[in-house]
Amino acid sequence: MTDVTRTEEEKETSAEEVVFCGEVRTALLQTSLPLSPDASARLLGLRPDEPVRVSERPNAYAVSPDLLTGVDCQLPASSGSRVRGVGTVRAHAALTGGRVIQANARFQYVTSSSGRLPWSHYLVRPGVVERLGRATAEDLTAGFLTAPAGEPGVLDPGAMAERLLERVREHPLLDGQLPLKSRRTRLRWAVRQAPPGAAPSVHFTIADQETRTLLLLLPDPPDPEAVATVPVFCEELALHDWLLTTVIRVVERSVLGSLPGPASAERLGPAVSQLLHLWMPGARSGRELPELWNGLERQPGFTRQWQTLVQRIRDQLALQALSLPGAAPPLPRTVSSARRAPT
Repeated sequence: MTDVTRTEEEKETSAEEVVFCGEVRTALLQTSLPLSPDASARLLGLRPDEPVRVSERPNAYAVSPDLLTGVDCQLPASSGSRVRGVGTVRAHAALTGGRVIQANARFQYVTSSSGRLPWSHYLVRPGVVERLGRATAEDLTAGFLTAPAGEPGVLDPGAMAERLLERVREHPLLDGQLPLKSRRTRLRWAVRQAPPGAAPSVHFTIADQETRTLLLLLPDPPDPEAVATVPVFCEELALHDWLLTTVIRVVERSVLGSLPGPASAERLGPAVSQLLHLWMPGARSGRELPELWNGLERQPGFTRQWQTLVQRIRDQLALQALSLPGAAPPLPRTVSSARRAPT
């Protein structure tokens, strides 16, 4: 097994404005217990010619080799312009803590200088979609973030990510038993350069119970290492948004304070034992993109909300333990705070 913290993306040398787009699907792995690192590697062995990359620090993490999908279709544009895109979309699956599965399909837009070319030209440029037609970076990113899912004839990396999740779900390693109820989430993300002199910024929106959008504005000129880390940042953001959303729903269903001690503890138990320790924002992208994580901590304040939620769960479980017959008084303890993103 090879240790890795992030996947290196293709870096274009063209002077044109950087535009990246993609979609992350996040879900609870359909198995009763978390997978070990060895089992995670077997689960994500999607290609015989490339190994699964596995890391055990700061938490268990495995990522599959990239799969390529050729595309020749219309590109979503907010202006309604008809822009054609030809190229390939990269997609991989990642497993965190042996418990949370993600699929990320992504690509970079570049301008075609020669019109439609043979497929051999596009296959040697993985993850690059050449646009044939006039469109600005703002037009393409706005159109991509607001495009309806599954629109016929329009580029939809979310559908590719969903197919990859379904492929992983069919693996015989999984017993199909879920320890708790949860919903999938989808994060559609886009990256372009900020206006000259502007600081990096992140615009995160919760559209509905399952859909989120993310617009990242990177400084001009962008740092190549930061650009290469963007897909990892988007996966980490999608992971932590899913964790927060899932645990909030678990707490809501447990009706804290109104159920008998054992009943409430049974509902909270799987979330406490299998999800709470996965909260590590910026573990794999915080060094390259600290400004983006710091912005998320200010607004919407992910870690503040997570700390409040976790403390509420622990306090409720402690009170229920005290109410059990023969329970001993609790020992004094120091409450540890959740990890924050690096500054």
